[in-house]
Amino acid sequence: MADDITPVLTAIGPRLRALRRARGTTLAQLAGTTGISVSTLSRLESGGRKPTLELLLPLARAFGVQLDELVGAPATGDPRIHPEPFTRHGQTFVPLTRHLGGLQAYKQILPVRRPADASPPEQRVHEGYEWLYVLSGHLRLALGDQDLVLTAGEAAEFDTRTPHGIANAGDRPVELLTLYGPQGERMHVRARPTARRPPPEDGP
Repeated sequence: MADDITPVLTAIGPRLRALRRARGTTLAQLAGTTGISVSTLSRLESGGRKPTLELLLPLARAFGVQLDELVGAPATGDPRIHPEPFTRHGQTFVPLTRHLGGLQAYKQILPVRRPADASPPEQRVHEGYEWLYVLSGHLRLALGDQDLVLTAGEAAEFDTRTPHGIANAGDRPVELLTLYGPQGERMHVRARPTARRPPPEDGP
């Protein structure tokens, strides 16, 4: 019964080990590629270290896989869990965890807004902390007085007591991974949207 409520994220360790071995890579080689220490990688594979976005992002890049593939987030979810997708505020959520407390993980799909709506998304506040990673499409994130557009491969983290809202900013559905945690359970992610530099000025 305990296995039935084990979050999908705990299966990342064996998946990481299988990927590494399939590519014939040693822990030392992977450490050199990702900048993650050998001891941390070993603990991740054995389940002794909790996976976080700041660890998973460089690992996904090193293995050349999408982040949702790395955490085992196929369209129907983990076959041991059989999550039921649900719709809220016009968005589809695929649960990746079944436990009621602690970290909650979802694959989220935002349909194209028709007709196109240029107004900022409605903002809400609640207790907790949120991390999101864009898999595909263009995601509009209204965060306090900031109005950002995130594209595939970009991530954001924020305290959910800050007014926030998301919307599809493109002409195709947006897919993203979303993780919610209670206050105090932070992942210390430091991957944020890269500021776009202005074009260089022409010389005299």
